[in-house]
Amino acid sequence: MTGIFIGSVEFSARTLEKLIQLKVGINLVVGLRESGFNSDFVDLAPIARDGKIDFIYADDMDSEMFKRNLRDKNPDYIFCIGWSKLLDKEIINIPQYGVIGYHPSLLPQNRGRHPIVWALALGLEKTGSTFFFMDEGADTGDILSQREIAISYEDTARSLYEKLTLSALSQIEEFLPALSIFSPKKIKQDNSKSNVWRKRRNKDSEIDWRMSSYSIYNLIRALTKPYVGADFIYKETRIKIWRAREIKNDAWRNIEYGRVLKCYPDGGFVVKCGENAIHVLEYEPKEIKFEEGEIL
Repeated sequence: MTGIFIGSVEFSARTLEKLIQLKVGINLVVGLRESGFNSDFVDLAPIARDGKIDFIYADDMDSEMFKRNLRDKNPDYIFCIGWSKLLDKEIINIPQYGVIGYHPSLLPQNRGRHPIVWALALGLEKTGSTFFFMDEGADTGDILSQREIAISYEDTARSLYEKLTLSALSQIEEFLPALSIFSPKKIKQDNSKSNVWRKRRNKDSEIDWRMSSYSIYNLIRALTKPYVGADFIYKETRIKIWRAREIKNDAWRNIEYGRVLKCYPDGGFVVKCGENAIHVLEYEPKEIKFEEGEIL
């Protein structure tokens, strides 16, 4: 079995390393030079170099030269993991047995953009780890492997990212034997059960203290590292919050939202929300200090 690997993020790197470890015949790796869009960007060139695998950058995926580079490898499969751009029909048709993609949701539910962020921001209690055969649509192809992943109240973008990664690496071991004999089981998606999450906008990271503490907590854990961070503006400075917890205290019901209720020596502070309060545990820039009683 031979394959080409396309990817550009941390998840891609760990998946590629797993395929190499399992001695899948990856004969070409495709990556990006850099990404201003993915905060978890990884250049896959060093991994390819260490594995003595040919490597190219996807400078122009529409060019005939790029597509010729893929065709020349005569792959059985293409693994397209951690890649936000749709592949055109010509590339999808290059491998003999298909292009395998990955989406961290319970497809056909929650297709589209930023599935880890949206799952946490919306307070979902479960998501999924899904490998599928790519077609010309977005996350619409036949399912190869799927597992349900529980989301706990304490989960953050980082911990959920790790849960999904560990599941995906285990799933690869599970379905690889069927791939190697070119007889994988495929399950068609029920499009009547699908929805598509939109691209996240910059303003989607903004904290509005009129929101409930639960909504703010979910936003903070959804956008914490490796992502961009939930934020608010304080005296013309953008404050990014990386870690927080909810506080429920009926004694504060008559306090208006946005007021700083407490400040701590370690820099943490408590803010009244539309409902309950948020204790900010970690934020940047650290040199900014707040005062009890002020309004944010």
